[in-house]
Amino acid sequence: MISLRKITEENFIDAFNLHLAQGQDKFVSHPIRSLAQAYVYRDQCQPFGIYDDDMMVGYVMVIYDYDIPEYDIWHMMIDEKYQGRGYGKAALEEILSYISTKPFGDSCRVTLTCNEENKVALTLYKNLGFEETGVVYDDEIELSMFVNQTMR
Repeated sequence: MISLRKITEENFIDAFNLHLAQGQDKFVSHPIRSLAQAYVYRDQCQPFGIYDDDMMVGYVMVIYDYDIPEYDIWHMMIDEKYQGRGYGKAALEEILSYISTKPFGDSCRVTLTCNEENKVALTLYKNLGFEETGVVYDDEIELSMFVNQTMR
């Protein structure tokens, strides 16, 4: 059973101990960097551990951009030992459900970016309803979708 748990003083070391597979560091930042950003943006974001029962298998951060307004998914990663087991899809469904509760602001738009070479992630995002917006940042493609309050 996949669940999201807020990163706290009890589990942040577990997030630090997550590892990307070889070559994936060009696709996503390590949770150490992400948690530093979470501190800076603490009034508009929530970092989560992705759990299978009591084992942290990944990490993700949800941030609210008040300027647009929209929710952004940052730094989602699954530890190399747990990739290929459906955790990414299950975690993304949980994240979208969390966002549908509008914890930071009244927006239904969800946006993320993905390295254009990360075909596995792009396929996952598109299969869950994300669509390319046409915006490109260096080698990152922006994708967006809309969620509603009745997802749960």
